[in-house]
Amino acid sequence: MEKIAIITDSCSDLKEEYRKENNIFVLPIQISCDGKTYRDGIDISSKEIYQLQKEHMLKTSSPVGQELFSLLESLKVKNVALIDESEVTFGEGLNILTGETGAGKSILIDSINLALGAKADSSLIRQGAEYAYVELCFQVNNASAIQKLKELEVFPDEEGRVLLQRRIMPGKSSCRLNGESATGKLLQQAAAVLIDVHGQHEHQSLLNEKKHLEVLDAFCGDKLQAVKQELGAAYAAYREKEKLVKEALDEDGSKDREIALARFELEEIEAADLIEGEDEKLEADFRRMENSRQIGESLSQADACLNSYEQENARDLIGAAAKCVSDAAKYDASLAPCVESFAQVQELLQDIGRSLGHYIESMEFDAQTYTDTKERLDTINKCKTKYGNTISEILAYAQNQQEFLHKYDDFEQYKIKLQEELAQQKETLLALCQKASKIRCKEAAKLEKEMKQALLSLNFPYVDFAIEVENSETHLSANGMDHVRFLISLNAGQEKKPLSQVASGGELSRIMLALKSVLAEQDETETLIFDEIDAGISGRTAWKISEKLAILGRAHQVICITHLPQIAAMADQHFVIEKQQDKNGTQTKLTALSKDGMLSEIARLLGSDKITDAVMQNAGELKAMADEAKKTAK
Repeated sequence: MEKIAIITDSCSDLKEEYRKENNIFVLPIQISCDGKTYRDGIDISSKEIYQLQKEHMLKTSSPVGQELFSLLESLKVKNVALIDESEVTFGEGLNILTGETGAGKSILIDSINLALGAKADSSLIRQGAEYAYVELCFQVNNASAIQKLKELEVFPDEEGRVLLQRRIMPGKSSCRLNGESATGKLLQQAAAVLIDVHGQHEHQSLLNEKKHLEVLDAFCGDKLQAVKQELGAAYAAYREKEKLVKEALDEDGSKDREIALARFELEEIEAADLIEGEDEKLEADFRRMENSRQIGESLSQADACLNSYEQENARDLIGAAAKCVSDAAKYDASLAPCVESFAQVQELLQDIGRSLGHYIESMEFDAQTYTDTKERLDTINKCKTKYGNTISEILAYAQNQQEFLHKYDDFEQYKIKLQEELAQQKETLLALCQKASKIRCKEAAKLEKEMKQALLSLNFPYVDFAIEVENSETHLSANGMDHVRFLISLNAGQEKKPLSQVASGGELSRIMLALKSVLAEQDETETLIFDEIDAGISGRTAWKISEKLAILGRAHQVICITHLPQIAAMADQHFVIEKQQDKNGTQTKLTALSKDGMLSEIARLLGSDKITDAVMQNAGELKAMADEAKKTAK
């Protein structure tokens, strides 16, 4: 039996978990204050309502029915492959897209995926165009979706719309959300809240049992999410500790050698008794002592230039020049500054002479001091060669070695401590694994039941479906230690076997549709796209799939690309993709069909070369059957 949906307003104040378990949808009541209208739980919180109530008279009104649903409002494509420019407006319910093989249906899906953050390929740019552009406009009214977007710091505009835009240029692409620059990752995260795209070959992923765990976890939803976050952190800590234990056990002998070397190096550095800045002073002293002869000779020559009695010296020459200027200044007062300057120069020369004299008198070469300085520098430079370019670096290296030795003073005790910590972390990890496994097993039973119901409605009359959850440390990972496997029997009396051993391509596509329909209700994704979900099926099975899509369209917006007339007949809105050729080239167009247009397209899908009155009558009968089925399908 299909689920019954219960709708109430936000005054019921039901907890989210209770709502999800019982398939209850909450419509926000309208709250008016000072000419402004707010949606309860979306535009305004309960706390804010109580604050407003203290100062204003609030009015309430019934919720609007459309507030429940969000949908993909429009798609705009420009310069993508064969599409020059096309814009289409989607509606609620089941939106069907059909077209001849090669008309460009895959291009349309590629365009949508681009807007959702898929990897850009400049080869998609229409020949002769400078760029390709795709735009998706979502009308977002669902409170849960709005909250998830807010957590991503994505906010619908005043009209409740979210705009996803992608521009592709040779060698680069840009992403925008509501007109503002965004990363590709953010675009993907926002898209995941709003839409779920099922590609042509996605059902094949069901053959990989790793996918089964993902599906079950998606069904578990928020019940499992917090535990999985803890699991991920605990597993990372466990693996890091496990690595340290392995290193300690594997490197027992080498660690002893490391310890011995560290002790030797530390003793050598400590014996050097290094002091910050010492090397610079010693190098200056050594340089002076090593070049004392040259220094003495140079200073003696300088002193002779200033004070020689055997030749003209600088002081006498400056004195003579000063006297001449002084004599001239008697007759011209403007020369007074020159006289004063000469006096200063003479005084400065006297000071220089005295300083040179004192330095020369103090100069003496001490062989022992020279030897001691040289040996000290040799010690420092030896340490620099081995442990660092500066004394600071050497001392830092010594500190690191000290910490290493402290850590491994008792290596056996260190190993024991590591193993104890590893055991504790494993105990914590296993407890979380068991917690996750318990949730999965409980939800697996629910998923089994819902999958059986969904598969029965898709023309599997004798189906039996089971989910095997194997709990073993051999599967230990960041997701826990569960191995999940889907088992199915498609014939009465046949034992359940893994999907890979039983299901054909057409059967896999139906199983995936069943999963998608179940998960869509669980994760509240309201826009679903199916790209040829009907691959490999026909006849009564095709009709059953069409009924399933129609039912799914009651609570979701469904966009489906198909080649089957049974599915096309169920359309609430029908679009045709056509390839048009003229002298200017080839273009792909997407056109919304009228009621008559729908019938013509259904007639084409029925496979007639020529659309006769009889074929049109068949198409009309199929459409009428579909309309009636939509009213009664469960």
